[in-house]
Amino acid sequence: MEKTLCGPARCVMVLGTSSGAGKSWLATALCRYYSNQGLKVAPFKAQNMSNNARVVATPEGGYGEIGSAQYFQALAARAVPDVRMNPLLLKPEADTHSQVVLLGQVDAALSALPWRGRSQRVWPQIAAALDALRAENDVVVIEGAGSPAEINLMASDVVNLRVAHHGQARCLLVSDIDRGGAFAHLYGTWALLAPADQALLAGFVLNKFRGDAALLAPAPQLLQEKTGVPVLATIPMQWQHGLPEEDGVFDARSTGSGAVHTRIAVVAYPRISNLDEFQPLKNLPGVALSWARSPAELAGADWVILPGSKATAADLAWLRAQGLDAAVAAHAARGGRVLGICGGLQMLGEALIDTQGVDGNGPGLGLLPLVTSFEREKTVRPGQYRLGALQGAWQALAGVALQGYEIHHGQTAQHPAMAAKGDVAREVLPGLAWQNPAGNVLGLYLHGLFENASVLQALFGANAPTLEQAFERMASGLGQWFAPGSLGQILE
Repeated sequence: MEKTLCGPARCVMVLGTSSGAGKSWLATALCRYYSNQGLKVAPFKAQNMSNNARVVATPEGGYGEIGSAQYFQALAARAVPDVRMNPLLLKPEADTHSQVVLLGQVDAALSALPWRGRSQRVWPQIAAALDALRAENDVVVIEGAGSPAEINLMASDVVNLRVAHHGQARCLLVSDIDRGGAFAHLYGTWALLAPADQALLAGFVLNKFRGDAALLAPAPQLLQEKTGVPVLATIPMQWQHGLPEEDGVFDARSTGSGAVHTRIAVVAYPRISNLDEFQPLKNLPGVALSWARSPAELAGADWVILPGSKATAADLAWLRAQGLDAAVAAHAARGGRVLGICGGLQMLGEALIDTQGVDGNGPGLGLLPLVTSFEREKTVRPGQYRLGALQGAWQALAGVALQGYEIHHGQTAQHPAMAAKGDVAREVLPGLAWQNPAGNVLGLYLHGLFENASVLQALFGANAPTLEQAFERMASGLGQWFAPGSLGQILE
């Protein structure tokens, strides 16, 4: 039976002593934990900086983008993902510039503003989104960003303490103990907060612990004596937890169970995007997944994947500078499989044409007779598709039904001059997917290919562990690792 709490939703907020402390993981686990208590739960992160995005519904009935972490948190909460769960998304296009997505839509005016100049412009929309979620739910699990004690950013904060106060949130402060210095990180963060901010902290969490938790004594008690805040949980290191990565590539070579039958190398250029869609390959039995930044790291690969990019022209220039263009071409010439997804598809063509100043011009890799023109308007939509008559290495996907999503400024078509000479790519999904005549090079705009059981069965005859299984393991663990009753008390 579903429980209800009186009044607006209670807010539980996960803050961190640093990036990478485990905020996204813990917030996701809390979403499923509270949902399992029969409560109606929604996730929220005021501002996310990531090139990993998902297509979700807008309140007006259209589609927009949010960070992948909030998308997965919504699934963990058994909620329908929507743009209010991550009202501000910053998608880095260069070291000093990001595309600003507000309530799911690209905002060119905000993108042109200095970092600190955006705060007052975006806060009303952020506050309204949180208020709306609180009105519709029993619990809102809020994720902070970086650290709440970034004293150079506090005056323009729209993602940590300002959100916590607005939502009257009870906060958990998590630290990565595997890095060392966790107690100093927790104490130092607490010490830099004003008394009113310190009062928001319900507990400390030690994350990624390896060893006997009893050996931590007496540090947790001493920390509580100094701060008045208890250590509520020590979470063991979670190897292969199954949740997709959000902020960066998982650098270690990853192999599923069983003997390796397929080696897949994903080219990890600087502005790689939507890398989370490869998590099923990371978990798949018999598949070895690795990231390639040099020609040597493509050696021995059965597949080469060119993933999405937030800066296709710049990443293509980087790829050439590393000598990866020749390595990919040589792999294709040997008959090896090449897959380009979104920006990767654009790179496989003959040319990038940008008359709108969106991405940049440049020659492609020439593995497909296609040309891409960038348009100012971004295509953002989900869909259901059925692949056409593929041949050769990708023939197993012919006729396979799947779900996916598009996020791209480019529009791709046959190169007219090459088509006139008879050099034509096989279009296997109108306007969205093409294959070379030899059948080993495939490019498509659809993200989420490997998140379809139908695709994994067709290509590998196997399935990866599901997200549902990962969510349940995470929630069950919280029940063991947190002090008895503490997660319920936070809501009272």
